[in-house]
Amino acid sequence: MKDLVDTTEMYLRTIYDLEEEGVVPLRARIAERLEQSGPTVSQTVARMERDGLLLVAGDRHLELTEKGRELAVSVMRKHRLAERLLVDVIGLRWEEVHAEACRWEHVMSEEVERRLVEVLNNPTTSPYGNPIPGLALLGLDRPVDPPETLIRLTDVPPGKPTAVVVRRLAEHVQSDPDVIGQLREAGVVPDARVTVETKPGSVTITVPGHTGFDLSEEMAHAVQVKQVQG
Repeated sequence: MKDLVDTTEMYLRTIYDLEEEGVVPLRARIAERLEQSGPTVSQTVARMERDGLLLVAGDRHLELTEKGRELAVSVMRKHRLAERLLVDVIGLRWEEVHAEACRWEHVMSEEVERRLVEVLNNPTTSPYGNPIPGLALLGLDRPVDPPETLIRLTDVPPGKPTAVVVRRLAEHVQSDPDVIGQLREAGVVPDARVTVETKPGSVTITVPGHTGFDLSEEMAHAVQVKQVQG
């Protein structure tokens, strides 16, 4: 993703992504995610710090300011509404949705956002199960389901197959067309009940009627599930 439509907004959204995934936001992580050089990231982060969008903490992790978080939430809201439109209405293939939504998130007006919420029947999550943030800021204070207790696939205890329900596939998973396509093909989609087995370096996911799928530890960390009781 070297050719960024809006560098500042992409950096803010990437920090938001990392926070959602439970990954410490560092300049090195941004360089990896956005395929930018270290010096380029450092220069951009320094500019954003001067602009009051973020702070570089003592341990070098990046913290969004109130101004930066407000903009990050706005960009992510547009991104996930765009994903809903692209999947639910246009029918774009899962492998193509994330990259396309990354373009739309920078050009969508709030008026279009409000209209999309109506057209899409008041969605609260993306097609990948991730919450659409900041809907109340559009004046659309819709009821939201109470938060669930979710765990990451990498936190499923090892040693035996465990039944879980898939809830969220993070942006990092979506950014790899091969991985997100294979997950969909394997039936690993939000609300699917699957069996997982953790082993060193990866997690094996099995869905009834589908071939088992091995997900790397890095990607498994970006998948959140609900444990099945009993």
